[in-house]
Amino acid sequence: MPLITDELQLLHSLVDLDQHPKIIELGCGAAQLSRSLLARFPACNVNALEVDERQHAKNLAKPQDGLHFLQAGAQAIPFGAEQFDLALMLKSLHHIPLDLIDQALAEVWRVLRPGGLLYVLEPVFAGTHNEILRLFHDEEKVRAAALNALNRAVANGAWHQQAEVLFDMPVQYRDFADFEQRMIGVTYLNHSLDASTLAAVRSAFEQHMGPDGAYFERPTRVNLLRKLDAGSSPA
Repeated sequence: MPLITDELQLLHSLVDLDQHPKIIELGCGAAQLSRSLLARFPACNVNALEVDERQHAKNLAKPQDGLHFLQAGAQAIPFGAEQFDLALMLKSLHHIPLDLIDQALAEVWRVLRPGGLLYVLEPVFAGTHNEILRLFHDEEKVRAAALNALNRAVANGAWHQQAEVLFDMPVQYRDFADFEQRMIGVTYLNHSLDASTLAAVRSAFEQHMGPDGAYFERPTRVNLLRKLDAGSSPA
């Protein structure tokens, strides 16, 4: 698979951001892509939603022109219908509770204008990086559920899938402490590892350490869906 190092370049290759300036990001985390997007496309405007209270507080502490933060989930978007040109879900769809994924996609459909686009980036359950993660956080079920929900939404007739792109994304860590902070000590998940599990994760990780740290290529999928002018909600 091709190696993609610039997520924003990939997004812009699939979506003309000059023609889709009103954007909503769902499950934004630190909103790194949206921040980069606004720096490169200042005419855009992004409303970024995050459910995690601690991450939301961090986001509010780093204001940026054109970027507006709200504490809310994709399953209950606090906007009226047909407000946005583009919705972004970047490694966030599989974090939605399984019984609410279809509702979340219906909400995205509701707030997009006819012809609006939904850009979903999800990690694929494969690769050496994934083998380490699954030692303490196995996401096989939720990632499959996210993909199945997208397929159901398209089959429902409310969306057209314009593109599906499979590629590798580089992931690098300075050392195990860096991995532990970024992947185990996240605020939106409660990873409390016992000593034996932590030792197993460290052992698996350190097999990939080199002079410049540990490097992985993470299999990733992008699905680009377009809201059809006529059709029923994916709910």
